[in-house]
Amino acid sequence: MPLARLSNARKKMVGSKQTMKAINRGQAKVVYVAKNAERHVIDPIIQACQAKNIPLVEVETMSQLGRACHIEVGCASAAVIED
Repeated sequence: MPLARLSNARKKMVGSKQTMKAINRGQAKVVYVAKNAERHVIDPIIQACQAKNIPLVEVETMSQLGRACHIEVGCASAAVIED
């Protein structure tokens, strides 16, 4: 399951602003984005991952991503900081 690493991670950033901070600080090991999130929210994250060669995993829905992060709402993106 592609979300297992995120779900089991000791440290993660949840949400687009926090994910972008982790990318910019060089902390993100892998980034997850929801395919059904608004493009203007996830496009800058996708571009930053490509620029910094950070692995990117696309998840079908925001609710799936939220559940993997152990939150009760959907989220557009998340990043694994520490496995």
